[in-house]
Amino acid sequence: MVKEKNKQTAGMTLSMGHVAPRQVRRKNIIQLLAALAIVAAFNLLGSVFFARFDLTSEKRYTLTRGTRQMLSELDDIVYFRIYLAGNLPPGFRRLANQTREMLDEFRAYSDNIQYEFINPSGAADARQVQEFHRQLMRQGLEPTQVQVRAGDATSQQVIFPGALVIYRGQEVPLSLLQDHLGLSPEAILNNSAQALEYNLVNVIRQLTLRQRPRIAFTEGQGEIPLPYVADITQSLQEFYEVERVALEGDYRDLMPFRTLIVAKPQRPFSEQNKFILDQFVMNGGSILWLTDPVHITMDSLQPPDFETLAMARSLNLEDLFFRYGVRKNTDLLMDLQAAPIPVTTGMIGTRPQISLLPWHYFPLLNPADQHPVVRNLNMIRSEFVSSIDTVGSERIRKSILLTTSPYTRVVATPAQVSLEILQQAVDERLFAGPARPVAVLLEGSFESVFRNRPNPGAILEPGLQRLEEGLPARMIMVADGDIIKNQVDRQGQPLPLGFDRFTNQTFGNKDFILNAVDYLTDDTGIMEARAREIRLRMLDRARVNRNRLEIQLVNTLIPVLLVVFFGVIRAMWRKRRYTRL
Repeated sequence: MVKEKNKQTAGMTLSMGHVAPRQVRRKNIIQLLAALAIVAAFNLLGSVFFARFDLTSEKRYTLTRGTRQMLSELDDIVYFRIYLAGNLPPGFRRLANQTREMLDEFRAYSDNIQYEFINPSGAADARQVQEFHRQLMRQGLEPTQVQVRAGDATSQQVIFPGALVIYRGQEVPLSLLQDHLGLSPEAILNNSAQALEYNLVNVIRQLTLRQRPRIAFTEGQGEIPLPYVADITQSLQEFYEVERVALEGDYRDLMPFRTLIVAKPQRPFSEQNKFILDQFVMNGGSILWLTDPVHITMDSLQPPDFETLAMARSLNLEDLFFRYGVRKNTDLLMDLQAAPIPVTTGMIGTRPQISLLPWHYFPLLNPADQHPVVRNLNMIRSEFVSSIDTVGSERIRKSILLTTSPYTRVVATPAQVSLEILQQAVDERLFAGPARPVAVLLEGSFESVFRNRPNPGAILEPGLQRLEEGLPARMIMVADGDIIKNQVDRQGQPLPLGFDRFTNQTFGNKDFILNAVDYLTDDTGIMEARAREIRLRMLDRARVNRNRLEIQLVNTLIPVLLVVFFGVIRAMWRKRRYTRL
């Protein structure tokens, strides 16, 4: 009996031995087919639905709506030649990687984005390298010299942090480095990373724009003449049809334009011209107001006294500004943070000795907010600027754009202004602040200043109804007309806006005006990209240097020990499990 039971048991074991592999095989085949079906289903869904998931806290890899729309409308190849390759310092290498990642994001939404990275110093012959650098500078790229430390030795390296962008035979330069006075190199590179999306999509807009919006500088009230706004006019012409329109009390002259620029008028506006400007705003038009509440110029500081009287000036716009939501004060702002001017401080023989001294009536303005118009901007050079207060309706959204520094002094007018103060010691107690706003953005539906008042005689389009409650509109008020004015060289040729020929520094004036006009006119939504924030997560260098050995040991030994530990645990578990079987 025992033998028969053993035979039966052996037979059952043999039978189960034949069945088990067959079931396992069938189970494996079913699992494989199920996995293939899931993969095929995901691929099918992926071909129909497009989705990308950004798990970073600041949504670093999420493009704005306006950028995605512009990329989806590309009908030809946009080719980027980026000159950030080779043996770069760590900061610029990080900028190059971020540029590559951003362009890869662009390519996810458009197959018409192509790029290559080029080493501008990659040639073996030094002459060829220099010639290539000169060629890049002729094409509009600006080099940057950085100091590279290798051991105890230091050397200078020339880097071109920019790109040439080509579309249908057109080629434009693009700077990837957002310079800013007073910031550390790490902060400058971080700002450059934050501005990458906007800069890249903005150059695409410049190249692909088919119908350019029409904007105009006003004339007739003594505004800045063309030679002194030549540089900003040329820059605006890359994106807009820029014209000059004389205000003659005829609203029909303003109807073709999207945005008006009122650049430092000298004479009061007539009631007719004020009425047509008011109706332009009521119908949804945008205006960049660059006006001086106080009359004073450097030309009036002439020998022998080198002094003049600063007086309040009325442009007959005070009631219009007040109704829209601001009051430009008839004061002058002095600031310890100021641009210098050349002054004769002595004589060497018969030659005058010229020195650059800070002229406190030329404040260097700071961006006051993280608004897209002023985000990451360099300081802005001003001349004889006044303060602005916000007043009036709560329906109008008001955003302070530019302010003076906390070391500001307010001077009431009329005031005597003299170069003699440059020879006196500065009493810093008088510059107690606080910072004063000098530029304000207004957004909303404005109320007409001519509400319940008759038409003062302006000409309207036949059949056009005057409005007393406006359509949604935008305007920017700046209490200084000189921030749009470029300097000229000794031959009378215009210099770039923001460039100071005395210090050879370039301030952020041009970027501010371009951003302001873009924001006032923008209907593509790409200004949203300027609001992007990428946090700078830097190592604590002092702590790294202090605990260098400990950090190295932790980062090299701990991963190896963890792998060995889990390997031993897994081997013991497998041995124990299969030994039982």
